[in-house]
Amino acid sequence: MGGNSIEDDWDFPSLSNSARTVLLVGRAGNGKSATGNSILGKKVFKSKPSFASVTSTTEMQSTMLKDGQVVNVIDTIGLFDPVLESEVIGKEIVKCVDLAKDGIHAILLVVSVRSRFTREEATSLNILQTFFGPKIIDYMIVVFTGGDELEENDETLDDYLSGECPEPLQKILNSCRGRHVLFDNKTRDEAIKGRQRQKLLDMVEMIMLENGQQPYTDSIFKELKKGAMKLRQQEKDVDSLEGYTKQEIANLKEQMHKSHEVQLERITEMVESKLRETTKKLEEQLAEEHAARLKAEEKALADRGKSNDEIRKLRENLEKARRETEDLRKAAEQGRCSIL
Repeated sequence: MGGNSIEDDWDFPSLSNSARTVLLVGRAGNGKSATGNSILGKKVFKSKPSFASVTSTTEMQSTMLKDGQVVNVIDTIGLFDPVLESEVIGKEIVKCVDLAKDGIHAILLVVSVRSRFTREEATSLNILQTFFGPKIIDYMIVVFTGGDELEENDETLDDYLSGECPEPLQKILNSCRGRHVLFDNKTRDEAIKGRQRQKLLDMVEMIMLENGQQPYTDSIFKELKKGAMKLRQQEKDVDSLEGYTKQEIANLKEQMHKSHEVQLERITEMVESKLRETTKKLEEQLAEEHAARLKAEEKALADRGKSNDEIRKLRENLEKARRETEDLRKAAEQGRCSIL
C-alpha cells in the first residue's frame, strides 16, 4: 500500500492523540497534491499542472510543525472520479482508512478557482456522503486553490463566490457551515504560506471541538484497526514463544500476515460492494429527479401554450373592438345613424 503500512504505529497513543490527519479529495487537476505540499511545508507529493491525475496511488506524508504538532496528509487519486471503476476506488478507500489509523480529523475538498465546479464533482460528493454517511460533512473544509490568479485579477475569494458560484457548490459551503480557505500553492512568500496553513489548521481544531475531540470513524475504520491490533499482538506472542527456531517463528508470522491479507481482501470486497450499491442508489435517485424535472417542464410548456392561446384571442378581440370603434367614428363623422 502507498505511504505507511497498516501495522505501523497503531499502538502508539501518544502519536495518534497529538497528530492531526487530513484527507485530500477532489477532481483530478484541482491541485490536491500541491495543497498537500503547502500544508506540509515541503514538496513530497508529485505535483504539476495537469487535467489528469498525477497521483497514481493513495499515500500519506507527515510533518512536525514548530509547536510540535504532527500533521498527516493523505493524498488520493481522484476518489469517486466517474471514470474510475468501483474496484479501483474501493481499494483506494481501504488504503485511505488503512493510513488514517484512528480516524480522519478533516476532509479537505479541493476546488480550483481556475475551472468551473462541475456536476460530476457535486455527484462525487453525494457519493462520498452516501457512502460514509451524513456525519462526514461535519468534518469537511472546502479548500480553494488558485489564490495567485485571484490576486492577479485584484479579486478576493468573496468576490469570486458572490459572482457566479454554482448552486451545488453553494449548497456544499452551506452544509459545512461555510468552512473554506483560499490557498496560493505557487507563492514563495513564507508569511503567506504560514498564514494560509495556520488558518486551515485552526479550522481543523474548530472541527475537533465541534465534534467532541473525536475524529471521524466508521465500521470500516474499526474493523481495520481491530485486525491490525490483533496481528500486532499475535506477533508479540510469537516472539515470546520458547523452543521454536527462527525459521519456525518466521513461518508462523508469514501465516499470520497471509491471514491478515485475506481479511483486507474481504474488507475491500465489502467496500466495493457498498460503493456499487451507493452508486446505483444515486443513479436511480438522479433518474427520478430527471424524470420529475422533465414532467414539470412539460407542464410548464403546456401552461405557457395555453396562456399564449389566451393572449392571442385577447389580442384578436381587442383588434376587432378597435376596428369597430373606428368604423363607428367614421360613420358618425359622415352623419349616419350608427345604431341603425
